[in-house]
Amino acid sequence: MILLILSYVPSLLCGVHVVRTGREMYWLWLFAIAPMLAPAFYFFAVLLPEMMGGRTARNVGKAARQAIDPERDFRNAMRALDDTPTVGNRMKVAQAAAALGRWSDSEAQWALAADGHWADDPAVLKGHAEALLELNRYEDALKRLEKLRAQGSEGATPQVALLFARAYEGLGRNNEADDAYHFAADRVPGLESGARYVAFMAKTGRREDAEIGMAEIERRYSKISPQLRGEARIWRDMAVKALGR
Repeated sequence: MILLILSYVPSLLCGVHVVRTGREMYWLWLFAIAPMLAPAFYFFAVLLPEMMGGRTARNVGKAARQAIDPERDFRNAMRALDDTPTVGNRMKVAQAAAALGRWSDSEAQWALAADGHWADDPAVLKGHAEALLELNRYEDALKRLEKLRAQGSEGATPQVALLFARAYEGLGRNNEADDAYHFAADRVPGLESGARYVAFMAKTGRREDAEIGMAEIERRYSKISPQLRGEARIWRDMAVKALGR
């Protein structure tokens, strides 16, 4: 009995913090049904970022909150859009849907955002193009990207080059895809651009070059903090799979 009571002490302490700081009440329910696990999540999601205040701590906290309630940002964005139906709020809904992998929903919101005066907005064109690529609508995505490139510097970033590469690859325009991937691979933060380039090279028969790219991914992956490897692991595993390992 004593051990059972002690197991609820962390939940009780965290529950007091929830009430005093006015945080979401679903934490109390989690503490009740998972008295050992929920406080640990709460520590990394809330208490650690508060105590440390650094960027790494905030990233750990965000990852923990997303693990517990992955649709929170989407719900909040939808609520804001319902209250104030602006293009900015619609873009936030599109981005939140994309983060959940709900690309059809994201594309529909980007299409609505592109209606009227915002049709040539760089952020709308880029976001819409990305959603279209995820839906394998490569021709439509390329049209948005070409409009973005016509605007000058906004369409010349490494991030946009990566989107061009994916569109060209999807359309079988491999020479243009290779140039765009090569430009983006070492310039886009994270491992996505390098992993996609490795997969492209492996698919087009350039095994030796793909292995060199894979070695660079492994080197960069090893330098990422273990707590923050979630997204990076997805791209690393994609490259590994493309090489048939």
